[in-house]
This record gives sequence, C-alpha cells and structure tokens, in this order.
Amino acid sequence: MIEKNTQGEVWVFAEQEEGKLSDVPLELLSKGRELADTLKVPLGAMLLGHLVSSQAAKLIAHGADKVYVVNDERLGHYQTTSYTAGICSLITEHKPQIVLFGATAIGRDLAPTIASKMKCGLTADCTDLQIGDHEDKSAGKTYENLMYQIRPAFGGNIIATIVNPERWPQMATVREGVMPMSESDESRKGQVVEFNPNFNGLSLPMELHEIRRRPKKVNLKAARIIVAGGAGVGSKDNFKQLWDLAHCLGGAVAGSRAAVDLGYIDHDHQVGQTGTTVRPALYIAVGISGAVQHRAGMQESAKILAINEDRDAPIFGIAHYGIVGDLNDVVPRLTKAIRGGMSVKTTH
Repeated sequence: MIEKNTQGEVWVFAEQEEGKLSDVPLELLSKGRELADTLKVPLGAMLLGHLVSSQAAKLIAHGADKVYVVNDERLGHYQTTSYTAGICSLITEHKPQIVLFGATAIGRDLAPTIASKMKCGLTADCTDLQIGDHEDKSAGKTYENLMYQIRPAFGGNIIATIVNPERWPQMATVREGVMPMSESDESRKGQVVEFNPNFNGLSLPMELHEIRRRPKKVNLKAARIIVAGGAGVGSKDNFKQLWDLAHCLGGAVAGSRAAVDLGYIDHDHQVGQTGTTVRPALYIAVGISGAVQHRAGMQESAKILAINEDRDAPIFGIAHYGIVGDLNDVVPRLTKAIRGGMSVKTTH
C-alpha cells in the first residue's frame, strides 16, 4: 500500500529578538523553499512577537509565500510558555506538514516543547533535509514525500537519516550556517495572515525585569578568510601566531572543539558540529587533525589550506592545499611571506 503525503504547508519559525530577525530563519527559508517546491505546497513563516509585522516583508523577500503573524504583548520577549501556546494554536488551526526551527538557544528550547505538546517527532541539529520515500516492510506500506531529516550520530561517526511517517507535523531543528541564505528579492509578493491564538487565561511563569546580552566576540559566518587552530597548536601562546597570520590576511581566528576545551581560544570562535558552520573563501587549518565533527563545520569552504605535522591527518583528505611541517616554523614564515618579507620554502 502506498500512502502519499502531500497535504499541508512547509513552515519556518522566524526567530526574532526585539523586532529584529536573526539570520537563521532566512537560512531556513532557503531550504524550506526547496522542500516546498518539491512538494508543490506553499512556504510559510511563523512570526511571533510584539509589533513585529514590519518584518513580514523581509521574510517574503527571502522566499516565504505566507507569513503568519502573531502579535501580543506577552510575546514581546521570548518565554517558552507563550511561544509554545502561540505556535501550537497555529499548527492546530492550519496543519502544516513540516515545521523547521533553527538549532539556536531559543530553537532548542522551543521545538522539543512544541513536539511534546503536539505529540509528534523531532530531529535535532540536522545538517540536511530532503524529500523522499520510505518503505515500511513490516507494515507493508510505502510512504511517499516524507522529509528526510539528516544529521550526524554516534559522535559524528555515522550520518543518520530519520523519517516521521505517522505523527505530524514533521519537525526538525537545523544547525546555524549549514543552509546557504538565498538572495533577497524585493519584488516577491506574499500573503500576511494575522492570527489570534486566544491567550485568554494564559499565565506566564516568569516576569522579566532586565535582559543583558553579551555580543559574540566574532562573526565567523561573515569572515571571508579564517585561520583556525586545533589541539595540535599546543598552547594558548602558540595561538598568537595564528592571530598574527589572520591579522595580516584581514581574516578571523577560529578553533576546533579540542582547542576550545583546552582553553586555547574562546567558545565564540569554535567551528564544527557543536560550533559555527562557515563557508569562507579561504580556510587555513593549523594543527587540526580533521575529525568529522570539525569537517562538518568547514568542509564547504571555497579553498582549504591544511598545515599539520602528520601527513596522514584526515584534514588533508579535504584540503585543496597541504603543508606537512611544524606550525611553529611554517606559520611565522607564511606570515612573513604574506607581508612581503621572504619566500616560503616547505616540503609538500
């Protein structure tokens, strides 16, 4: 028996703070547009907040066909209770087949709460989403047009593909930066749907008196050149050589999770499965072995230069250029060469 699953829209949660959209929903709209076109259904965005309707035009310009706007004072600042109530009401009323969230601090709190309320599945930290079929041999059923929820599993050693054929909506959180953001098209037309979730009787468990935000120390996603170090750099002092190289290139400094755990660099600079996903024009990996968890965050860089003493390091398998040598020798000479002081002679 074949069950065709084509009803219902594809939705993206339009995360915003203080009326300003983050990049995450704009990235998700790019993938959502692809999924919706494959399924031949509209792409919607859920925009919750207080006085946020002005952001609907931006969501439409980035691919949304419909923007469901929920305006209420109790949504002025994120709280799990109010946002869950609003989104669950939306889902119950309009019955989307796919709902996507960014794997941000808010998304990781909100999505599982909604999945629990709606009694549906959720796959966290996806790195890809596709549409395909699934055969359940035990039940003698073939499900068409399901969302393949693809993510690393078992510490990144395998890539798991997860489907949710029975309990809908199909829900997933998607890691920041893994979906390229589409270009804004101001000529696109879309529908803005004002929605009243009926918050009568809703009691919020918290009262917010003050909000303090610490801005990130670096915007790795915007950097065109990144110099990243791993555990092989050896010390925080040795990392100063990477800062010098990045400075003369006009780039940013990053680190692997191992380097962060060792205290060589702050977590804001982490690239990889549990850090930031980047796509710079040039990624210089210094003392990074190239574990799959790190590669997941940088392997789509336009050009990758790897510097490592171990010629068998996995990072060389994805690098466009490789230098086998001691970073304490190679990096200073490379820095000096870029500044015009000498030529680099190394063994490849």
